[in-house]
Amino acid sequence: MTSEAVLRVEGMEALIARLGSVDAERFIASIIREPFDYTEWQKTLFDDLSIDELSEKAQVYSDANE
Repeated sequence: MTSEAVLRVEGMEALIARLGSVDAERFIASIIREPFDYTEWQKTLFDDLSIDELSEKAQVYSDANE
């Protein structure tokens, strides 16, 4: 299991790699500012996608991260 310090560093690196440093900071600020339940949010994250669309996105992600 990863320590919390390492988890924070790797998480921030992942956010910066994906969003850039400014939007990563904005994301963190928005999480801190508002009550946020990741588990509840995740339940509806892909509601607007069909099973086929979700499968295609998963395959593209998998191929890009091999």
